[in-house]
Amino acid sequence: MSSPKGLMGLRQRFFPVSRVAVDLGTANTLVYVEGQGIVLNEPSVVTVGHESGRVESIGLDAKRMLGRTPQRITAVRPLRDGVIADVDVTELMLRHFLRKAMANRFLKIRPQVIVGVPSGITELERRAVRSSAQAAGAAGVRLVPEPMAAAVGVGLPVDTPSGNMVIDIGGGTTEIAVIALAGSVADTSIRVGGDSLDSVIVEMMRRNYNLLIGEPTAEAIKIEIGSAAELDEELEMIVKGRDLVSGIPRVVKIGSPEVREAIGEPVRAIVHAVRHALEVTPPELASDIVDRGIVVTGGGAMIRGIDKLLHTDTGLKIHIDEDPLTSVVRGCGLILADLERFRPLIGE
Repeated sequence: MSSPKGLMGLRQRFFPVSRVAVDLGTANTLVYVEGQGIVLNEPSVVTVGHESGRVESIGLDAKRMLGRTPQRITAVRPLRDGVIADVDVTELMLRHFLRKAMANRFLKIRPQVIVGVPSGITELERRAVRSSAQAAGAAGVRLVPEPMAAAVGVGLPVDTPSGNMVIDIGGGTTEIAVIALAGSVADTSIRVGGDSLDSVIVEMMRRNYNLLIGEPTAEAIKIEIGSAAELDEELEMIVKGRDLVSGIPRVVKIGSPEVREAIGEPVRAIVHAVRHALEVTPPELASDIVDRGIVVTGGGAMIRGIDKLLHTDTGLKIHIDEDPLTSVVRGCGLILADLERFRPLIGE
């Protein structure tokens, strides 16, 4: 007869408790599965049929349809400004991503899930994240602030007395935190991010050229020639859109200086938030930041010259993470691997 200890071993072997980390981002959702690493990185976009209300596509397939859908289909981004704007669609999207991420598992199991969330979300928004993950099949849900997860992901010693500062510029929010002893000593969260830059680029094209472009084109402009500081060699780009006067498709050439001017206001808002976080940082931790500098993560870290602008404004060393898009989910994965050590970081 098998001993209880032997039965427990068999249960752990054949019925493993899977743990999954999710960076539920405004622009992209990333999923990390324990023992496998990052298994999914797809846009947070869903297409829905008008009359049927049925989901047509999710993720990369849905993003390809942005601005191209027929009238019977709507492309929806269920997360805005870093929080859930449409709970029902978010549940469907998250369920799809979790099932896709767990497809290679031998047994269908309900995973324990940890989700990175903006530090400034309300309790109502936290409940929406939890309910979405639970409805998507999670057995248990824990939340961790995104800047804290990003700090762990880039390898900062968050559980030591030394002060560390991280800036996570995402699609919907920018999270800034000064971290010491596994806690946030000074944090700032503003609802300004990559989406804000896309919006002002759309408005710039409308104002300067009477040209209507969609979000995907604005994002392409930001990636191709966008910059936060002057470039050694300015860039140009051909942009296609619809003329607002004639209604006919038209092509124009634009340069990086005018894009830089257009995105200046949201970029200045990010710099102002960084200065505010530094102003409220205790002096002893501020001296640590002088020595260590500031780490920048998130998709916004890839904007040309953002490190140069922040250095000019603060006088501090600025470090851009090697893979800024995955910093949060990498951190969540490391937290999963050592829950006891990082338990103070996690919200139940």
